[in-house]
Amino acid sequence: MNPPILPRTGIGIDVHAFAPDGEARELWLAGLYWPGERGLSGHSDGDAVAHAACDALFSAAGIGDLGTHFGTARPEFAGAAGTTLLAEAARLVRAAGFEIGNVAVQFVGNRPKFGPRRQEADTVLSAAAAAPVTVTATTSDRLGYEGAGQGITAYATALVYRPEA
Repeated sequence: MNPPILPRTGIGIDVHAFAPDGEARELWLAGLYWPGERGLSGHSDGDAVAHAACDALFSAAGIGDLGTHFGTARPEFAGAAGTTLLAEAARLVRAAGFEIGNVAVQFVGNRPKFGPRRQEADTVLSAAAAAPVTVTATTSDRLGYEGAGQGITAYATALVYRPEA
């Protein structure tokens, strides 16, 4: 009898402030471009949803974090798309001997209005990770920096497992 497959879970969080007024920066969030919305600051594209998903995967596999793999000391990731980072994170997790069960992300912010594009985000991020990724959104009822429109926070969980040999 084979031993049971034991999943591992990981948690990720990412926070990005909106770019300062006057700084021309596009908003990329959940792997999608949001025309007409103020962008997020960051070393890469500032996609807090994709970044939290990466951190959750790294946490579950026990192989570091976003800064370890894509930090500011890595100039080749300056301006990189969140989907590019997520695809690379998934590759690193698989190279460490794991398969991805799923990733779930929730972001907190007043904008952009996410509901109409939820399925599109799930599709784009799932393709990048080559595994199921789901995204939900909520507001903070005008509390905190998210409620004041200063930034976005994303929380993620991931499940990985070692495939049967």
